[in-house]
Amino acid sequence: MAGKQTSAEKRYAQSEVRRLHNKAIKSTCKTYAKQFVEAVHAKDQKLAEDKYKQLQKELDSARSKGVMTRNAVSRKKSRMMSLFNATFNAAN
Repeated sequence: MAGKQTSAEKRYAQSEVRRLHNKAIKSTCKTYAKQFVEAVHAKDQKLAEDKYKQLQKELDSARSKGVMTRNAVSRKKSRMMSLFNATFNAAN
């Protein structure tokens, strides 16, 4: 027969599930950001635009799920767009 679970044990189990879920979402965001930066450094404007759209969608999704704060998401999107503009507007 199983022993009773304390509320502290239950909270720990819940927080561990949330931590792993949030970690997966953040990891996906970082992967898309890395792919975007690689596309920009490769001077591939079309691929960079596609990767930025994916990144933006993933960041907005993380924000709506409460994984990332509004300011953090805005800052990341702004920095990525600044990198894009600095690379491709200077070339034109």
